[in-house]
Amino acid sequence: MKDTMNGAEALLKTLIDSGVEVCFANPGTSEMQLVAAIDKIPGMRPVLGLFEGVVTGAADGYGRMADKPAATLLHVGSGLANGMANLHNAKRARTPIVNMIGDHATYHLPLDAPLTSDVPTAAGLTTDWMRVCESTENMGNHAAEAVAASIHGRQANLVVPADLAWTEGGHVAAPIEPKPREQVDQLAIERCAELLLHENSCLFLGGISLRDRGLTAAKRIQNASGAELIHENAPARVQRGAGRPTVERLPYLAEIAVERLEKFDHMVLAGAKAPVAFFAYPNLPGELTKPDCVIHTLAAPEQDVIAAIEVLADYIEGKGKSTNPETQDRKAQDLPEIPAGKVTAQGVGAAVANLLPRDAIISDEAITSGAFFYDYFDEAACHDWLNLTGGAIGQGLPLAIGAAVACPDRKVISLQADGSAMYTNQALWTMARENLDVCVVLFNNSRYAILELEFSRVGVQNPGERARSMLDIGTPVIDWCQIATGMGVKAGKAETMAEFRHLFEEAMATEGPRLIEVVLTS
Repeated sequence: MKDTMNGAEALLKTLIDSGVEVCFANPGTSEMQLVAAIDKIPGMRPVLGLFEGVVTGAADGYGRMADKPAATLLHVGSGLANGMANLHNAKRARTPIVNMIGDHATYHLPLDAPLTSDVPTAAGLTTDWMRVCESTENMGNHAAEAVAASIHGRQANLVVPADLAWTEGGHVAAPIEPKPREQVDQLAIERCAELLLHENSCLFLGGISLRDRGLTAAKRIQNASGAELIHENAPARVQRGAGRPTVERLPYLAEIAVERLEKFDHMVLAGAKAPVAFFAYPNLPGELTKPDCVIHTLAAPEQDVIAAIEVLADYIEGKGKSTNPETQDRKAQDLPEIPAGKVTAQGVGAAVANLLPRDAIISDEAITSGAFFYDYFDEAACHDWLNLTGGAIGQGLPLAIGAAVACPDRKVISLQADGSAMYTNQALWTMARENLDVCVVLFNNSRYAILELEFSRVGVQNPGERARSMLDIGTPVIDWCQIATGMGVKAGKAETMAEFRHLFEEAMATEGPRLIEVVLTS
């Protein structure tokens, strides 16, 4: 490494020294010095995405599985805007990410060139931490600060003017030790214990509480107190499978969730916010708990949630009422039989649950096709389940990329709806380019089925032809096998359960990207 370096090189070397190993990128002219730095300085793996939504979604998947940030490289405000939807999902998932966002040279900004935009304002929409690099000398310091700020589930945005990146005089900064997660006060733990020891109480789990340690401690709390366990509808990552504690998932539909939660007089939050409806609906409440339910926070998502649950478990076991663990445990659903005949979404879910390899990672954006098979996986081989956290569709395929880069020795299965896959279908090209071990199970029902459901739920009756046409994506028919093959991914089509099983078993037995198009007919 040369003694003097430009700002881009100092920034990049600081990121590498701070533990950032991967950069998901879609660069432009203003970022060429950063591209050159990645080429010169060993230690950073570049992964190219053909659309910024793929880049940001892949960084989300990587951060969820690696528990540390990847970097992204985005081209000025327009590139950031293209990646914004999956940055929204990542923020809801509390995924650590360091976004490097290029900008025009400082002296070029006043000229109002065509790609000029207010990058700092746009970057502020998705982050709790942001810096605009103001000098070449400080770019390394800003990089170290960004990594430290991101560690506990935050996005850090660095805006990098082009002239500061190419100017000599950069200095590598030492890594900054991130602050530890805030501990939960003992009084808060004791207060939560009192609530959970009452009848009709619930421990509501989210975030990192849904890892093995948190789930094990939560089950101890349930067995000692009698409180029920429920988790968020769409948590970032859940560790599931045979031998692990099973926790009920809160239903998506507000009316069903309200009915499920109506019995609880007390709810304790662990790594989650109080549950609310995904949208407003006529004649339905926004808050899903009943008005007089007492809600108390054990640990906020940014706190040391798992340690708090473990201390709470110790406290309740020391003072809890006697219960029979077998009657308190939610019984895991046995693996379903794999049906024969015509392919169905439920049948595919049953097949995947039965044939899932141990330690697989599932990226779930199956939407309506996946609505009824989540519980099938309670007794599947141990796996990690990644959800669509923020509701901005187009996450599933990029998320699978990031998970596969973070965990190259684990099989990744992307359960993917066709409509949302069209948002980021460029992800298939990156899977092929990087030879990632991802199997995409593409549910092709040729319509936005979730919106058809929502139409009726918001009170629209008897929609006409023009309204229905806005939810139909089957005219013309989208051929996913052709799309995948054209991007370098081997693909096959399944119209029967026998065909699907053959294709899925083949994909599980071989490495590299595959797509199985599941043709669903109503």
